[in-house]
Amino acid sequence: MSQLVRGWKLNEYPQGLPTEATASLVEQALPPLQADQVLIENRWLSVDPYMRGRMIPVKSYVPPFELDQLMEGGAVGEVIASNHANFPVGTQVMHMQGWRDYALSDGSDLTPLPAVGAPLQSYLGVLGLTGLTAWAGLNKVGQLQAGDTLFVSGAAGAVGSVVCQLAKLKGARVIGSVGSDDKGRFLTEQLGVDAVINYKTCDNLSQALAALAPEGLSFYFDNVGGEHLEAAIGNMQDNGQLVICGMIDLYNSDGSIGGPRNMTEIIRRRLTIKGFIATDHMADFGEFAAEVGGAMAQGQLHAQETVYQGLDSTFEAFLGLFSGANTGKMLVKL
Repeated sequence: MSQLVRGWKLNEYPQGLPTEATASLVEQALPPLQADQVLIENRWLSVDPYMRGRMIPVKSYVPPFELDQLMEGGAVGEVIASNHANFPVGTQVMHMQGWRDYALSDGSDLTPLPAVGAPLQSYLGVLGLTGLTAWAGLNKVGQLQAGDTLFVSGAAGAVGSVVCQLAKLKGARVIGSVGSDDKGRFLTEQLGVDAVINYKTCDNLSQALAALAPEGLSFYFDNVGGEHLEAAIGNMQDNGQLVICGMIDLYNSDGSIGGPRNMTEIIRRRLTIKGFIATDHMADFGEFAAEVGGAMAQGQLHAQETVYQGLDSTFEAFLGLFSGANTGKMLVKL
């Protein structure tokens, strides 16, 4: 008997913020297990801001989702049936066949997870691409140094919260931007962030930054873009570094949100601005895992999670990314 899979398919390419009509939960039959294939029962799913970019039918660093097809995303699960010698039943794996409860694979897209005692969902967060994004942005794309003054936008989010912690461990002074006072308290009281700005309640983001860092910023880690990027540019020290990870402010934009209006400051201040994609740094994964995994094992890193329950809640969790519903990594537990 074929295994039934429940998963989310894309119904339309949305204009602006996706709605409940954008995707729907469907049921399909998987084909029988073939030679060198495995059946995986997913345990945890990841939803991430970059997935909004895959709902736009244009060429990018990852292809767009296809209409009326099951969507994809990060997932961890367990092999429950196997015809593959390298992935026996019981093997825990990470893969990209998320947005569904079961997945069929020939093993080429699977990463077996080490039995090191870390919670399974950590490999979608601090010990996965989320953590690699933060670590690579600070250490490979930019070169954060002890004593730097770092500004992080989206500081209480999945990547931002790891950036803050890694920067503090390295001896930087960290200023974080958040959208609520509760998130601000989380950063200062639990993660040791030096100062926070609630961008929703401050009158002028650039002036608030100037007050907290009168000496200027030496490093900016951008998850938001828009007004945050403009404020950072206007407060950078000469020869400062700006690492661009994401621009969530623009993902659902109708075009009315413009770019920074002070781009000439890049020349005057001799700034370095570089965008990056985490998968460009997979060759550094071993170095990342040793450093960040070690810090986590020693209790130096806090893996904050916001968890939605059940496959039915997956699209709601995804939409929550754009309203600030998450502190730390947004996950769905199946």
